[in-house]
Amino acid sequence: MSDIFDEVEEELRAERAKKLLQRYGSLIIGAAVAIVAVVAGFQAWRWYEARERTRVAAIYISAMHQADAQAAADHQAALAGLAKVSAEGMPGYTTLARLRAAALKADAGDKEGALRLWDDVAKDGSADPLLRDLANLQWAMHQVDTGDPAQVTARLKPLTDPNNAWHAMAEEQLALLALRQGQTQAAHDTLKRLANDVTAPQGVRGRAGGLLAKLGG
Repeated sequence: MSDIFDEVEEELRAERAKKLLQRYGSLIIGAAVAIVAVVAGFQAWRWYEARERTRVAAIYISAMHQADAQAAADHQAALAGLAKVSAEGMPGYTTLARLRAAALKADAGDKEGALRLWDDVAKDGSADPLLRDLANLQWAMHQVDTGDPAQVTARLKPLTDPNNAWHAMAEEQLALLALRQGQTQAAHDTLKRLANDVTAPQGVRGRAGGLLAKLGG
């Protein structure tokens, strides 16, 4: 008897399934097609992103090699490549390209162009905070001799937090700015602190000690 009931139940399930397919078959097929399309689109996008990253990386690496060359023509080609990388908007490479381009411009004597690029990176909320701080530091370093003291100080002060990766170099620039303004004691105190700071880079400690010696301290 159980076999008969099982067969009846199977037939009822089959009949219900048939009616459901007749009523909702087109919707089910449409949903399945949509899922396949979404998955295919996602895979295609991942492939496109990977290809673009590879292409932009190749341009960036080529520009780096050209930037290290001595010829002015190579530097111009490097700047063109870096500008292309920046325009592509690929995460990571965009910020690095602008920083490297700024350094090239500064080396070539285009101080204003370099300052604009550093300023762009410093104000870019999508850039890595560490690189934004570096851009502010570079901007200040190239303005410490001639720039407005208030503006230079405003750029450097946030970087002097002990937890900031650039704090020692920021304090060094503030000491130089103090010397420029005739604030010898303030500069002396900062340089002494830097010379004794075991966490500061060796170059910074060495320069601080040298300046202290010149100041008679």
